[in-house]
Amino acid sequence: MKTIFSFALILILGTTTVSAQELALVRDNDLFGYINKSGEYVIQPQFEKADSFSGKLAAAMKDKKWGFINTSGEWVIQPQYDRVKAFNSGYAVVLENDQWKYINAKNETLNTPATDKIYDFDGGVAVIRSGEKIGLMDTNGKTILEPKYDEIKSFNNGYAKFKNGETWGLLSKKGEEFVPADYNEIGDFSKNGIWARKGESFGVLINGTFTPISGVDKIWDFTNDSPLTYARSNKMMGFINGKGEWVIQPAYDKVRAFNAGLAPVNLGKEWGFINEKGEKVIDIKFRDAEIFSDNGLAPVKEKKLWGFVDKTGNLVIPMEYDISIGMFGFLQSGSDKGFIDGVARVKKDKKWGFINEKGQVIGKWYQNAEAFVDTSK
Repeated sequence: MKTIFSFALILILGTTTVSAQELALVRDNDLFGYINKSGEYVIQPQFEKADSFSGKLAAAMKDKKWGFINTSGEWVIQPQYDRVKAFNSGYAVVLENDQWKYINAKNETLNTPATDKIYDFDGGVAVIRSGEKIGLMDTNGKTILEPKYDEIKSFNNGYAKFKNGETWGLLSKKGEEFVPADYNEIGDFSKNGIWARKGESFGVLINGTFTPISGVDKIWDFTNDSPLTYARSNKMMGFINGKGEWVIQPAYDKVRAFNAGLAPVNLGKEWGFINEKGEKVIDIKFRDAEIFSDNGLAPVKEKKLWGFVDKTGNLVIPMEYDISIGMFGFLQSGSDKGFIDGVARVKKDKKWGFINEKGQVIGKWYQNAEAFVDTSK
């Protein structure tokens, strides 16, 4: 009995491992394929063009037509479309015979309300347009919100900025006004705070009430990674909390967001790091610096190349890489610079690849490489 149970457990663990496979799109010898985190090809380079996986499917091109493949490299939807976008919420937007439409993973067309323009799904909802006004529909093609607003931005943490006339608010995925459109500008929703501008005043929303902050002329979005966000006053940068209080006074020329308890800060031409108490943790001495990853490593730059430091400022990976993003136009490019789940995408000698936390190259170097994507979602 014990043997049977052990065997069953192995099967379960094996299934979990396979389902959580992460793949990265790479280009080698002008063809596109996909590797795993061991640097092994899971799908050999064979496509004229391709995109990163979006869940279990990825767009790929053959004979100048686009279709979708699975994680084994098999065509799930044969290459028949002139243009395609990534799957989101179970649907992809595709172009065929000069007509855009939604398809599911079975290549079935979704019937939708009459709309003047097709928009990508975003977390279970998509924008619909009628004339100059826009609303929302769900993944069943049913109207959630009749077109009545002038603009709806992407959803973040369950809410989207919407414009009604000349002012902005926040909208839920049910089409309900979470924050009325009473503001000239508004930030994305975060559990740690929401900023807004009313007239010339910048401030935060506390229990739905606008609280201005004296002297502030810009605020950046709160994230879920820190109770603090950065703001500007008299051309200097500091950090405020969700109550609109200065926690770190504006004393820096530039700053970036807190993550893992530290934030990059700049004075003159040099960067260092502070903690959420405003204490200097790593000397201000680098030519550039990006935010810390969750693993406790951050990219820093000297001269033209980047390396990685730990939270004590110790250089653990030498400065011999480029980490710039946006490699080539038709591929998606992530906004993260640095380590994601133990792997960093870097460039060296005009080639792209991945390193682990010890600075070891995973696999080989490629013409181009995109970030790893979890294909189980």
